[in-house]
Amino acid sequence: MRELNLAYSLSHDEDVWRWSVYDEDGVTVADGFHATQAAAQQAVEITLRSAGGDTV
Repeated sequence: MRELNLAYSLSHDEDVWRWSVYDEDGVTVADGFHATQAAAQQAVEITLRSAGGDTV
């Protein structure tokens, strides 16, 4: 099985922290938002682990 190379973004937008995870082609594979940066970062990490990917 081929390992996925994934990238992510994390940004503050008004009152929430938004996050997205992208595949090698720049396609969004997951996204969401949370009230705190820590919660958004944790969601990114959970998503990356569940996808079995390496971050780029």
